[in-house]
Amino acid sequence: MKAKYCLPDGLRSELRKQYGELYTGDEAETTKRIVRDMGKPVKLITVGDITTFNILESGIVPDVSVVDDKTRRQPASNRIVKGTRHPHFEIITVDNPAGSITEQLESAIVSALGSKKPVQIYVRGEEDLAALPVIALAPMSSVVVYGLPDQGAMMVRVTERIKNEISSLLEKMKCMNGGS
Repeated sequence: MKAKYCLPDGLRSELRKQYGELYTGDEAETTKRIVRDMGKPVKLITVGDITTFNILESGIVPDVSVVDDKTRRQPASNRIVKGTRHPHFEIITVDNPAGSITEQLESAIVSALGSKKPVQIYVRGEEDLAALPVIALAPMSSVVVYGLPDQGAMMVRVTERIKNEISSLLEKMKCMNGGS
């Protein structure tokens, strides 16, 4: 499994930058506000088990979801795992170790974004950095929603400016040794 992007310690602070709007508070209320505010995006992409669960619970099936059956690097509850599944999802399974973004994950994102059906990317390993290539690769006017532990949920409207910022960050993350 070849990592294309690796997270060096020096870039961790850049990942804390908010590229969208942070929604805080009760999960159900936060999800209602996100659903209300997102309008009709070209594509709706969720990253993370809790975020995907909450959007599905609100009655909306994301075009693409990225999950790993974990929350805070611990196994997610059965309720969350079952709640992230949906009969309409086409499933793509990829391997992606912590602190990296593999070519396999990036390829799955491209494939999922090009699909007419809802797609769920199931990550064996960790999906924590998946929001970066999702934002960089998503069509303009898409919405990406991902969780920030202990903070809430981030909703990013994909614009040219944000795509450029994320692409620039990904360039800095390119693995020097060709990955593992």
